[in-house]
Amino acid sequence: MSVILTITFIFFIIFARFFYIQVVWGKDLVWRATDQWNREIPVIAERGVIYDRNGNLLAGNRTTYSVFVRPNAVEDAKYAAELMAGVLNLDSAEVEKKITSRNVSEITLARQVEKQKIEELAAYGISGIYYARDNTRVYPYGDLLCQVMGFTSSDGSGVAGIEKYYDSVLSGKNGEVMYTTDIVGVETEDSEIVYREAVAGNGVRLTIDLDIQLAAEDVIKSVYVSSGAKRASCVVIDPRDFSVLAMVNYPSYDLNEVPRDDTEILNAQTRNGIVSDIYEPGSTFKIITAAADLEEYIRGNKSAFSPSYIFNSSRTRSVGGTTIKCWSDHANGKHSAQTLAQALNNSCNPCFTDIALALGTDTFYDYLSAFGLGNVTGIDFSGEALGMLVPQSLVRDCDLARIGFGQTVAVTGIQLACAAAAAVNGGNYYEPHLLKGIVSSDGRTVEERQPVVRQRVISEEASHLLAQMLEGVVSDGSGKKAYIEGYKVGGKTGTAQKYEDGHIAAGKYVSSFVGFFPSDTPQYLALVIVDEPSGSYYGSTVAAPVAREIFSDIIAIKNIQPFG
Repeated sequence: MSVILTITFIFFIIFARFFYIQVVWGKDLVWRATDQWNREIPVIAERGVIYDRNGNLLAGNRTTYSVFVRPNAVEDAKYAAELMAGVLNLDSAEVEKKITSRNVSEITLARQVEKQKIEELAAYGISGIYYARDNTRVYPYGDLLCQVMGFTSSDGSGVAGIEKYYDSVLSGKNGEVMYTTDIVGVETEDSEIVYREAVAGNGVRLTIDLDIQLAAEDVIKSVYVSSGAKRASCVVIDPRDFSVLAMVNYPSYDLNEVPRDDTEILNAQTRNGIVSDIYEPGSTFKIITAAADLEEYIRGNKSAFSPSYIFNSSRTRSVGGTTIKCWSDHANGKHSAQTLAQALNNSCNPCFTDIALALGTDTFYDYLSAFGLGNVTGIDFSGEALGMLVPQSLVRDCDLARIGFGQTVAVTGIQLACAAAAAVNGGNYYEPHLLKGIVSSDGRTVEERQPVVRQRVISEEASHLLAQMLEGVVSDGSGKKAYIEGYKVGGKTGTAQKYEDGHIAAGKYVSSFVGFFPSDTPQYLALVIVDEPSGSYYGSTVAAPVAREIFSDIIAIKNIQPFG
């Protein structure tokens, strides 16, 4: 009986094994067998192109080729290695080592090889060498928009910027050429070739306006050189929907010559500081504080200050054991009898300290949150920074007082630009975006992005009041160098000391200006940031004139007529 059971058990094991091989493992074994007798040469899909909002080409392709070698099919490895190395500028010893390897059925010897070299190589008729079309990315404007566009790897996939964020849209689907070989990988005489066509990627249409981008880049490069700054940058957005019209970071690099061999330089030059870097905004932040005060006044909050309220004319405020001072000495009646509009004109810190403390931590932090502080804006770009805001549960009166005029808080450029836009556009905070739409390879519109309103931050009444006050800053206050005769420009200057290792860095400042026009119905808003300018460092003298130049260029480009 035990013998019968043993034999039965053995047969059960054998049949179970047969079942596993035939049913469970069968498909995999068929695939392996097919793979042994078939070889595929990839056909690389053409990458989708990138346009500006008006259809101008920002990133395209040049047809190049990949070179593949099947070691088992190479007849004379040394001869083949010397020829291929000579044509492709490779090390012949390394090539020979690769093609004498029997551990792989196929190796990729080179990518993005020009057609001329392929023709030269093909003329030798070397066995075991195959070619497939791939694409080399071409950027017709070189360094234009470089930190926003990003770049691709040698295999054509997106590595940074728009190229990375929308890689799934741009990349398409590769095809292949398949043919039969013998067991060692040599193509058979009666090989049947099967071709699967590649599907090109879709194109991306950005919100960027090429003409405005070119103008902004010229102006930013100019101030970078003339001021001796460490960096200079700007972003121009449409306050009506937060579409990005221009985004510049300088110094820059040529997208057609990416510094891939030096990681430190690559990271520094390819970083989009407007989105990924934070800084202390200084007085440009007073726009948010003023907006919160006006909205609370309209809502009937008795702690808020009315537009006609006269602030204490003292130069200092003592808060939590610290003394806050105005940049002016207040001598000879300077900064006396100030209303909120005049406090914005004069950029008087103590007045904004008064507002922040009067509103209180809970109310003021509600506005900071609504304006997007301490959080990402949601822009369609990888690596966006959160900014830095003292946790509400830990904020002290002295912290709150300083936040009121733009210290003890850090923002990204895109955060501040969006917050300022929401403050003056009627009170709506939109989701900022770089994508305008997606188009097919034959030019058809596949998708059109619609504006997304995230929330209302203040009322239209408060927003219009604030815009009028900021127009006064440009016509009569610290922003005079952004004034353009015949056009209603509003804005606010900012000058912030830099900190290193928790201490003020002597002589290091960030000069900035955020401006918009027309101030009564904003269509363009620009934030200019100049990091560590030499000599003059005030936002009023360094950054405001830059915004004026950008706005003047936009007026000329769009043929905007003066009011009246």
